[in-house]
Amino acid sequence: MKIAQVAPLYESVPPKLYGGTERIVSFLSEELVNAGHDVTLFASGDSVTSATLVACIPEALRLKEKCEDSLAPHIVLLQRVIESSGRFDIIHFHTDYLSFPFTQFLDVPHFTTLHGKLTIEELQMVYDTYPDEPVVCISDSQCKPLPLANFIGRVHHGLPIDLFEKGNGSGNYFAFLGRISPEKRCDRAIQIAIGAKMPIKIAAKIDKADLDYFETEIKHLFDHPLVEYVGEINEKQKQEFLGNAVALLFPIDWPEPFGLVTIEAMACGTPVLAWNCGSVPEIIENGKSGYVVDSMDGAIEAANKIHALDRSLVRQSFERRFTAQRMAKQYLELYQMLILKNRTTSAPSPKTIPMNQSVTTVRAI
Repeated sequence: MKIAQVAPLYESVPPKLYGGTERIVSFLSEELVNAGHDVTLFASGDSVTSATLVACIPEALRLKEKCEDSLAPHIVLLQRVIESSGRFDIIHFHTDYLSFPFTQFLDVPHFTTLHGKLTIEELQMVYDTYPDEPVVCISDSQCKPLPLANFIGRVHHGLPIDLFEKGNGSGNYFAFLGRISPEKRCDRAIQIAIGAKMPIKIAAKIDKADLDYFETEIKHLFDHPLVEYVGEINEKQKQEFLGNAVALLFPIDWPEPFGLVTIEAMACGTPVLAWNCGSVPEIIENGKSGYVVDSMDGAIEAANKIHALDRSLVRQSFERRFTAQRMAKQYLELYQMLILKNRTTSAPSPKTIPMNQSVTTVRAI
């Protein structure tokens, strides 16, 4: 099968540091190549892939020294995809709704995996305007705010089975991994750790957009003797960071579409203490791979007993439910479904038009 993967250009594929969407695009592309498919990846030029790379810009945008307009490179990216669309059996977009004005007229089977939150009010206008564009969600929770969107499936994220191995949690600390932002609730994670009298290590990205929030709400919390800020870490550093942790704290305060860090922790055998928001109840098996809580009292109670969970069972939960191989298999089923549907709907009609009958074709715009 000839498959195009279209990644956003904010991070390389895979990302050098933080970046969930591009990491999933990488894992999926590699699994598809390993399965014998002809994969073309449209991404930034600093991406590393076994697929055929079409570099739409030399380097990813976020770590670039200067980028005044991040939309412009994405318009060029989509144009390059459309120009070469006839080469592919299926085109898989990861660029949110940005492709819809292009793809609504595309004859090649295609769909978009939505990686972000869908509770934004203005999104309703987009899906009212493009009700037929096929999309895939990454959790059952994610798609609920847009019931009229054309969801053709749900595929949970997955990681390569050998990316991480089970750690022993001997570091005697809680871990927080992600972004310093209001919805990720680093402050709540620190409060839980202090309440449980457990050290916490924070490996987090601080975006420019969240800098004021960090300076006013978070920075002073790092002065506590139980708190250690280690900065933004890369993929290789995650094994030690997560594998040595007693638990990952994931006390989010928003409708999390998936939460990739939760399955990264599970792959290390590290249980997850998470707030009951968004996709969390779908991912965490309460009392098995972690605890799902609704209050600070409940969180501290769970923090004091989470060390007793069997790390082998946490790892088994990952292997059973969240491997990249399972993810690729589900996407391949969607590819095949859309390709078959396209062949069926594009087949010529057996009816004939009389030679003396004129026909006018009107295409809606």
